[in-house]
Amino acid sequence: MDTKARLDDGGTLRDARRGKAGVRTRTWVAMAAVVVASGGAWFLVSRGGGHVANARPVPPHEVTISKPLVRELDTRLGFLGQFSAVDQVELRAQVGGTLVGVHFKDGDIVRKGDLLFSIDPVPYEIRLAQATAQQQTAEARLLLAKQELARAQELERDDAGTTQNVEKRTSEQHAAQAALEDAAAQIRDARFDLDHCRIFAPFTGRIGRHLVSTGNLIAGSRAATSPTTLLATLVSLDPIYVDFDMSESDFQSFSRYRADTKGPLANRVDLAPGDEAAYTRQGTLDFVDNVLDRSSGTIHARATVPNADLRFTPGEFSRVRLAVTHPAATLLLPDAAVLPDQSEHVVMTVAADGTVAVKRVETGEIRGGLRVIRSGLSRDDRVIVDGLPYAAPGTKVATRDGAIRYEPQQN
Repeated sequence: MDTKARLDDGGTLRDARRGKAGVRTRTWVAMAAVVVASGGAWFLVSRGGGHVANARPVPPHEVTISKPLVRELDTRLGFLGQFSAVDQVELRAQVGGTLVGVHFKDGDIVRKGDLLFSIDPVPYEIRLAQATAQQQTAEARLLLAKQELARAQELERDDAGTTQNVEKRTSEQHAAQAALEDAAAQIRDARFDLDHCRIFAPFTGRIGRHLVSTGNLIAGSRAATSPTTLLATLVSLDPIYVDFDMSESDFQSFSRYRADTKGPLANRVDLAPGDEAAYTRQGTLDFVDNVLDRSSGTIHARATVPNADLRFTPGEFSRVRLAVTHPAATLLLPDAAVLPDQSEHVVMTVAADGTVAVKRVETGEIRGGLRVIRSGLSRDDRVIVDGLPYAAPGTKVATRDGAIRYEPQQN
């Protein structure tokens, strides 16, 4: 028992010794592996470092540059205008009665003199007939009065009549003459009402929808002293007004320019109607109000625009441009080359050594498809017009020359 126990103890001790030796062996193997891996990494790094040191530098990005385009241009101010009709009328009847005819389609272009509405003429035909009969009676009375006066005068010459009788017959003739004139006036009055049973277009334009249908009884008045029935509205289209407001400073600039400029150019306005980008239409400034509005600090202005093709409609909006300075050398750049920077604008330029630099500029309107540069740039600056994503301030870039085109049709 004791021997077996000792053997077991010895085996246990031997196993323990073998286990410690195995742990030491694995530890050394692991350390050796780490050393080998470190050496390999150092070798790779050393080899790679030599490779990086021998690699060629990355070439700078290439951008397109151009000097600003210089053109002789005047300075123009832009406004938002709205078209209005030169002539506008509410069609109302001057006589009352039953509406018996509507002679147009809603929204039609009607010509001056076209028949628009008809009112039942029968009551006015009757009145005209009565006035005509009164006139005939007055004519007969006048004829009789003249004959009686002639006989009274003849008897007076023969001493068979009295002066008093002559005076009486004269008075009767004057009364008959007045009755005849009153009858003639009644005829004109009745004919006026009869003629106004038909309502014609007072000018050429576009008519709106009819507001009263056939069969309705309408009210009329010659002097609009009583309520009348609105039948429709008519607006003229050619020419047409465009109204806009100028600020006080813009008005002062324009006033100085117009004082120095003689002829039609001083009052010319350009228009870009609706969603059109180009200013393709022209008008003539023919009215500027005589006072500034104190509440808004603006003054009202109006231009007349030809509209033979009926392109414009009253109420439609349009951009309006007005010259306020004489032509002078102006710098122009593509709008894409001008970058917004909060409330300002900047452009990227390239120095002689290829370094990108930022310049802040003051911009103006679009002319010829290009952006006007009012200040902050010289005509010799080399501006990046293409390749901006690769141009960071302070970096080096390669350059190639580009060209800027001016499009007169977009002026």
